[in-house]
Amino acid sequence: MNHPWTEPPRLRLACLDMAGTTVSDGGLVERAASVALAAQGVEPGTSGHAAGLTVVRRTMGMSKIVVFREIFDGDEAAAQRANAAFEQAYADLVGAGEVSALPGAAEAIATLREAGVAVVLTTGFAKPTQDAIIDALGWRDLVDLALVPGDGLRGRPYPDLVLHAALRLGVDDVRAIAVAGDSVNDIGCGVRAGAGVVAGVLGGAHGRADLAAAGATHLLAAVAELPALLGQP
Repeated sequence: MNHPWTEPPRLRLACLDMAGTTVSDGGLVERAASVALAAQGVEPGTSGHAAGLTVVRRTMGMSKIVVFREIFDGDEAAAQRANAAFEQAYADLVGAGEVSALPGAAEAIATLREAGVAVVLTTGFAKPTQDAIIDALGWRDLVDLALVPGDGLRGRPYPDLVLHAALRLGVDDVRAIAVAGDSVNDIGCGVRAGAGVVAGVLGGAHGRADLAAAGATHLLAAVAELPALLGQP
């Protein structure tokens, strides 16, 4: 006997990373992290500064407070100060006009929504920073939902952001979800959430081999290719 849930579901939700996937990063995360480290006395040119940036690169996509906790080896006060300095530095870069949409990203989002697919933006940034980016790009009405870690939601690679988006938007089958991101932590999040499509986007934080090894079901040159992959016109 066949049951309805044995049939592949229609795509209903796309969870898209921001910096490096839909939003041009251009090294802004590293620049803001460098400022944050320097604010804690870890000056550029020192081994500690280089080691800190190595952690930042490896943990792209993760909640930034988690990243700074690793860098400062459990010193919660230092991690909180660094995180606040990072968010301020990144917000300053956004305010200076140094954030832009990646080519075709807005059009891809619009195409998905026109086809009845809800679109959610996820990030490891704090909510004020995410809001600043969305407002700078004029994307407030372009997406259905924007989520960040916190308030009981763990950041990537945990599946919380994707699963919370599904619950908020009434998606009843995780196979009906597509996740796209440029980091291994984005991919890990999608895999752990059970998403039917977990697309690695090239040209961002991590390369083809790392994204594939993390479990990406597909590799895209750019997020603009996502609608075609998902069978949308």
